[in-house]
Parts: sequence; structure tokens; C-alpha cells
Amino acid sequence: MGRIDIKIVNIQGEELQAVSGRQEAVLVYRGAYTPGDKIIVEIEEKNTFYWMQMDESVGKSMVYLTGTVIYEIPFEERRLNLSPKAFAGDCHLISIRKAREFESQCYRNLSENVNDQHGGENCFPHASANVETRGESVFAAMNAIDGVIAPESHGNWPYQSWGINRREDACWRLDFGRTVVTDRIVVHLRADFPHDNWWNQGKLTFSDGSELILHWEQGGHGQEACFEKKEIDWLELSELKKAEGTSPFPALSQLIVYGTEK
Repeated sequence: MGRIDIKIVNIQGEELQAVSGRQEAVLVYRGAYTPGDKIIVEIEEKNTFYWMQMDESVGKSMVYLTGTVIYEIPFEERRLNLSPKAFAGDCHLISIRKAREFESQCYRNLSENVNDQHGGENCFPHASANVETRGESVFAAMNAIDGVIAPESHGNWPYQSWGINRREDACWRLDFGRTVVTDRIVVHLRADFPHDNWWNQGKLTFSDGSELILHWEQGGHGQEACFEKKEIDWLELSELKKAEGTSPFPALSQLIVYGTEK
């Protein structure tokens, strides 16, 4: 029975509250967060799956943890891609539970991680990119795997997206932290027309060396691509081509990878 430790520390590293459990741990923190506060999750059983919830208003998702997770409580601009209720108030629910085998070993969404962060370590899946518009949270790479699909506008939650600041060489990357098997990807482009443009083509590069050209139509609906099963550790989305139009602002609302564990 693997031990799980959750603790909250302040900017000085002082422990504000902590809890431990076997296979599952729940911490109810009655207090208001302040800038610099962090949630630290330590696990005895590494390289396995956990249901993780850092805040009840953000929700939970199944993640693959390879070691200690340090989650920085977001404030001000860094909170704009989250629900206004997230990390607010003076009562917070944090929970970690080791996933049961039947939960992780089924055909499922492999890409969702509602608790992804910039520079996050040991918690997968993890999204990153070579550009995020003005470095703003509402255009961060992580927004494309947060499970929120509201593509009809842009900006603060729930309209966050991955924005590319007009970069012609924009590249988005998803790391799984282990080998997975996938055969299906669904893309939701942002569709805030007429403000937006859209991409009519993009390239997926997989860690096994293979590539796949995707073609899209205008709209924020899910556009699915199916292919032969691939065993991969990561994928990249690049060579994005804008459709003809006057707007220079295409963006990605969500990219969903379906498959199984190897």
C-alpha cells in the first residue's frame, strides 16, 4: 500500500498543513492562499497512475506520476485561464488517489491533464510550445489539454486556448512520460469568427519517427483523424497553415489523443 503525502507550504517553505494516506489522501485546507503558496505531492509508488485534484473547481484527471509534484498556486494573470472559483475563498479540497488498473488500462483519453503547469515536472501528460501569445496564461500550451472545450470566443476561462502570436514556425508538444498506444486524435480549433482565422492543415510528428498530415475545415467542432496504431512517448503539432482570410489569429482549443497503455 503506497504512501501518499500532501502538504501546503508558503513562500518561505514553511508547512501550513499536511496529510498522509495509503493509496489515497485528502486534504481540506481552511484558509486563504497567498502568493508563493505551493501544493507538494510526494508518492511512494512512482511511475504509475493517480487521480489528482489540486482544486475542486478545476476538477480531477488521471495522471502518470514519476516523482514529487510541486504545484504553484496561481494568482492574478496566471489564474485567468481557470474558473474564477479556482483556488479562491478559504476552504479548499485537494485529493490524490492511486488509479485502479481497470481505470488506466482501458481505451481512453490519454491527453487530458487539468493540473498541468508551466515547467511542471513528474506529472504527465504535459504540454509545451515554442510560443504562447505574449506569455499570457489564456494562450498557454496547457490549455489544449485541460478538458475545457468552448471554442466560440477567446480570452479568459472558459475561452482559453493555445495562441501562437502570429509565429509561422509555431510548434506544440505533448509528452506522455511513458509509452502509449494511440490510433485516434481529435482536434478542436478555436472558432471566434470573424476575429479568428483557422488552420486548414497541420503536421503531427510522433516519437516513433512517423508523420501525419491533418486537414481541417472551418469550425470549432471535433475533427477526428484515425490511423494505424502507434507506440509513442510524445507528439508534436507543427507546420500549421492558415486558411485564406483577413484575420492573422488561428488558435487551438483542444487536442485529444485516444488510445491505451502499452
